[in-house]
Amino acid sequence: MRKKATLCWSCRPADGMADFIKDARGRRIDYARISVTDRCNLRCVYCMPGDGVPYIAHDDILRYEEIMFLCAVLSGMGVRKIRFTGGEPLVRKGLMAFLADFRKSFPDIAVSLTTNASLLERYADPLAQIGLSGINISLDTLDPEKFRHITRVGNVEDVTRGVASAIAAGMTNIKTNTVLMRGFNDGELPSLLSYAWENRITPRLIEFMPLGDDVWQSGMFMGADEILAGLTELYGEWRLVGPEHSAAAFPRGPAKYYEDPQNRIVGIISAVSSHFCSDCNRLRVTASGRMRSCLFSRAETPLLELLRNGDEDGTKQAILLGINAKPDWWERERDGTLRMSNIGG
Repeated sequence: MRKKATLCWSCRPADGMADFIKDARGRRIDYARISVTDRCNLRCVYCMPGDGVPYIAHDDILRYEEIMFLCAVLSGMGVRKIRFTGGEPLVRKGLMAFLADFRKSFPDIAVSLTTNASLLERYADPLAQIGLSGINISLDTLDPEKFRHITRVGNVEDVTRGVASAIAAGMTNIKTNTVLMRGFNDGELPSLLSYAWENRITPRLIEFMPLGDDVWQSGMFMGADEILAGLTELYGEWRLVGPEHSAAAFPRGPAKYYEDPQNRIVGIISAVSSHFCSDCNRLRVTASGRMRSCLFSRAETPLLELLRNGDEDGTKQAILLGINAKPDWWERERDGTLRMSNIGG
């Protein structure tokens, strides 16, 4: 018999803020990435096989009320930023109503979305009205043929129309995330950056991460130092800038931000060459309710049954156990079978 949930979604401690959670190594955990669906309308080559992945059964996907309950527990434990991901989150029915309810229930939490933006044109106005703290757009190329190749089915014009609609609707704090790959899109760096800067978007360049062994190619890898050297050759010297340039609502994160002589900003995420594990502040929860305290670790903490039963204490304890098992460094437990489609963006 399902237990009645006792946690009020809008409740706050007396001082308005819960203490931050710390893991066994003293890292403050205040950011959660929650996948609302495992489904996606694209088939990006570094995310999933060409024939897709087996979909999670409908009954095994977190329901919106369970996600809301999870967010209430996380908020009470000190989480201050939540990002909703997929798959592609915009393919899930009812997402706009859920986000609107979330925004009302948790006004103190910075809420953001990661999307491939191919459906953004349709949802730009309601998203702007909801008042997201930010939106990240995955964009590896502006070349139509390359975009079709890397997504297998996508049209880059859907993305650029979506971005234009989001800007027209008044959305701010938009970032593009580009996985830089030698021989594929490194030659497009000037056009990708110009596109972002001209649209008042913050571009971020990400090292190619060694997730699935069948996708990872070391020859395509470009480290942060090489990326910065390329930027210097193109635009002159860059200087490292403070967290005020990263995200106004919630500045802590994996990117280092640089400013060029013309005051243009670019972020670089060195997930491989210069780990930020010692400062990692995040948790990931898959669409099937499995929590990962480290992207590259095999370890998962099952939460679905606890959430489905409305078990507040059990959920808290499971989260704490998972946090305390957070590894020091990802390479010690790297799982070469992983794909981002398995665990959320």
